[in-house]
Amino acid sequence: MRQRKADLNKLVWEARRHYLEDARTHLPWRATRDPYKILVSEVMLQQTPAERVIPYYKKFIRTFPSAKVLARVSLANVLSVWQGLGYNRRAKFLHQAAKIINNKYSRYDRRFPNTVEEIEKLPGVGHYTARAVAAFAFNSPEVFVETNIRTVFFYHMGGRRTLSDAELLPLVARAFRESHMEPREFYSALMDYGAHLKKRGMRLNARSAHYKKQSAFEGSARQLRGVILRELLVHHATLALLVHRIPRSREELTHELTRLTAEGLVSLRGRYFAIHK
Repeated sequence: MRQRKADLNKLVWEARRHYLEDARTHLPWRATRDPYKILVSEVMLQQTPAERVIPYYKKFIRTFPSAKVLARVSLANVLSVWQGLGYNRRAKFLHQAAKIINNKYSRYDRRFPNTVEEIEKLPGVGHYTARAVAAFAFNSPEVFVETNIRTVFFYHMGGRRTLSDAELLPLVARAFRESHMEPREFYSALMDYGAHLKKRGMRLNARSAHYKKQSAFEGSARQLRGVILRELLVHHATLALLVHRIPRSREELTHELTRLTAEGLVSLRGRYFAIHK
């Protein structure tokens, strides 16, 4: 017990020291408290490294600076700005969330849901994203973990055994209390320190009970879905035309078109596939 407390104190001290000396102040979402902009960043950061997100985030916010603006454009418009970032369902979820925010909250003094429970009801927002938005936008003292936070705790306290998030959460809560830091600074410090450890070669997230190795992108269904959407953003197309233009089998194209249609990204209009309206 005494050793664990010492490890926790060292973790907090190292994270704070690194944050004071080398915080990632260049991350553009660190410069705002606008919950809409923070929501955009958190959705983009799902399964995507921060450095890769930066140019897409800047372009998205320039094009859609508020939920009101985003809610009023077409899905095709949103997907065209999102192109290249991948996992296009995230763009659709953001578009849907913007419509809910604009319709439900524009009638009140507040322009965004301000409780975790409300935020978590938005499309594409899960346990982590809701709490991250609340912490960074509203400085709410939430408890959550993500990939960089896991790295920090596995490095300092995990030993060699596999840990679940349920086991990590009490440690995060205790570290937060010990740190005496504001929520947004505490989580920024942990994330920056975790990113630093990864750069040093500390690849520890396989120790998480929730770890799943991402499959290769080249030749994957993810790649094919992106190619299909890119084609349909240019023009409507029949299955035959897509088979002619995309070097994948008819069966693969049919399967992914069926999935994209079920997810509301694509619709079939007569014989032609198009981006859903």
